Amino acid sequence: MATYKVLVVDDDKEIRDAIEIYLKNEGISVMKAKDGIEAIEILNEQTIHLIVLDIMMPRLDGISTAFKIREEKNIPIIMLSAKSEDTDKILGLQVGADDYVTKPFNPLELIARVKSQLRRYVTLGTFEGGNKVIDLHGLTIDPTAKEVTVNGDVVKLTPIEYRIVELLMKNAGRVFSIDEIYERVWKEPGINAENTVAVHIRKIREKIEIDPKNPRYLKVVWGIGYKIEK
Repeated sequence: MATYKVLVVDDDKEIRDAIEIYLKNEGISVMKAKDGIEAIEILNEQTIHLIVLDIMMPRLDGISTAFKIREEKNIPIIMLSAKSEDTDKILGLQVGADDYVTKPFNPLELIARVKSQLRRYVTLGTFEGGNKVIDLHGLTIDPTAKEVTVNGDVVKLTPIEYRIVELLMKNAGRVFSIDEIYERVWKEPGINAENTVAVHIRKIREKIEIDPKNPRYLKVVWGIGYKIEK
């Protein structure tokens, strides 16, 4: 992974430096910022493949920073927070974070999550179904271009959102349980995955559906899971 560059954003210098050491040991290049304003400046000047982003920071906090990043970029974001409440996790996911790690964290776990997100980011389109363009009543996915459109208009999806759409479109009509979606997309056991998957499903619907409360494409099958209609 020597070609990848990760941006570590945290107001605690010791945490920034510690994460940098572990990432460099894996051959990953590291840029550092102490707040969201510095992070956005770096993103405008450098090619960054993943962001490790603390929530509680001065000047521009992690939630606001993630929101600004998602206006233009779809690179993976892993949120860090000293809080463990579900509300913080859900808020981070709502603004486009791909993963969430609670402080104090095991550095090896964080590095594993970074490497996992990087793998997914650079190998989108590897689910079953090949790389052919799929069109389902105006909802189109091009796995080669890593692009989703609705009636010809490009939809900006985060890497995780894209993976969910790709999984469901390449298996149109098949119902996937929440645990199955989590395990296929996050490549981890689907333990307590309901909130995480539900937040991403809601965000996807807001982007691809004319009326997210009455979805045309992404359907829930109550008590079982989700599917995209054939």
